Amino acid sequence: MRMQDTINAKLTAALAPLRLDVKDESHLHVGHAGWREGGETHFRIDVVSAAFAGKSRVERHRMINALLQDEFARGLHALAIKAEAPGE
Repeated sequence: MRMQDTINAKLTAALAPLRLDVKDESHLHVGHAGWREGGETHFRIDVVSAAFAGKSRVERHRMINALLQDEFARGLHALAIKAEAPGE
């Protein structure tokens, strides 16, 4: 399974998002730290979920990073995250 599909599935299952967009931006990081041939190292996530209500930006990012710890172990290098609660 592609890393992008795995990220989508995990975030959908854990956060029940109202909106979720996961983009592989690895091609923008060729030659940078963590990049490897074949990509799937750098992703941009835009997610809206009630699970983020009352949480700070740092708490939201930590939630997502914790959910994806296995993917980081498999070669995911970096995430650009926009995480919002409904209405934000």
